[in-house]
Amino acid sequence: PLEMSAKKPVPFLRQVIPVRKKVQRDPRFDDLSGEYKPEIFMKTYSFLDSIKKQEKEMVQKQLKKCRNMEQKEKLQRLLNRMTQQEQAQKKQQKLRERELSLKRQQRELAKQGKKPFFLKKSEKRKLELAEKYAELKRSGKLESSMNKKRKRNAIKDKRHLPSQKNL
Repeated sequence: PLEMSAKKPVPFLRQVIPVRKKVQRDPRFDDLSGEYKPEIFMKTYSFLDSIKKQEKEMVQKQLKKCRNMEQKEKLQRLLNRMTQQEQAQKKQQKLRERELSLKRQQRELAKQGKKPFFLKKSEKRKLELAEKYAELKRSGKLESSMNKKRKRNAIKDKRHLPSQKNL
């Protein structure tokens, strides 16, 4: 900063040298980081899957050896979280593959000269539900899942009914 005499009064509008602010940028929303493409991301970081698998096996071994109940519960929660993340990743991958196959079909139809037809969200949901139904039927868990769904819906319906106290 500029040195000024203490004997002179400071002018009302004095000249101040501006300090450059550091601009913080979030790479998620910044154009400099490029566009997020899940396929490229999965290919680039595919090595993480093997590391996660090793960690999961290590946690399972620790869980078998562990005698302390608190530690055992912690490890069990960690293992559950790891398996849930793995399942979610597989589900997302399936969804992505399904969308890609639909896009390929549309491209083929466009090449043949037909007008492209895009599915609505509701129709995509119906296809997903039908696929889930077929998968459950194949694995033999259809009846148990349907029973769970019935119970859940019954509880929801019960909640909406007026209670005896209000009558």
